[in-house]
Amino acid sequence: MKIHQHPELLDRLAASYALGTLRGPARRRFEAMAREQAPVRAAALIWQSRFSSINELQPDVAPAPAVWTRIENLVLAEREQAALQAARAKAAAQSENDTRWSAWLRSLTVWRVASAAGAVATVAAVTVGLNLRQELGSEIAKLQTQLQATPQIEYVAVLADDKATASMLVTFDPKNKKLTLQRVGGYQEASDRSLQLWALPPSGGPKSLGVLTNDKLLRLTAGENDVREVPTLAISLEPKGGVPSETGPTGPVLFKGALIQKML
Repeated sequence: MKIHQHPELLDRLAASYALGTLRGPARRRFEAMAREQAPVRAAALIWQSRFSSINELQPDVAPAPAVWTRIENLVLAEREQAALQAARAKAAAQSENDTRWSAWLRSLTVWRVASAAGAVATVAAVTVGLNLRQELGSEIAKLQTQLQATPQIEYVAVLADDKATASMLVTFDPKNKKLTLQRVGGYQEASDRSLQLWALPPSGGPKSLGVLTNDKLLRLTAGENDVREVPTLAISLEPKGGVPSETGPTGPVLFKGALIQKML
């Protein structure tokens, strides 16, 4: 199945795969397609990068002391209710040796106390539920704000070597004019060498998009005109600091891949 011809389905499967909800035979089939089809690998890497960035943005939050207090009150209310129910059972056993009047009075007292305790426990449970719902709503609003602030990726490329081993994931956000490069392979250039990113337009010579550092994640500034209608991106090995764009690559081209414009 050429899943890249169904972009909406591909995006959903990639999101489920990155989130971990795609399991069993479906996950294995997706991994098999990812090994054979570059767009599938790119979609999976994009979603993994998205979820990874969300985790980095979300700080650890300790529950407020009031939450623990409410939970403790609810637990104490349940214990009191259980104790009262045990006392009622004991009172019922003792009533067999008393008169009907005394037994009725004791039962009436126990039932009133138990009803009051049950009402208190119910109110406490409702209060805890409402507070937790408000806190959850606040967390959801924060997450939605963070998602809206995430990059609007419209272009993606997986650059691989001559053995089709993926080594670099490239995404482009035209709204913020940012090229993001993430190393996904184990290649490491020597200290006196630099990797340089090139756009290979359909006509004219290669155009340099920037020199890469040793960082696993790198962001470069680029305009949409620099990548629009560029079918291929390439990375060459150059002297330290790179070479001028006018000269074109002077060293070997290590990684190359098609630049795809997302249709979603």
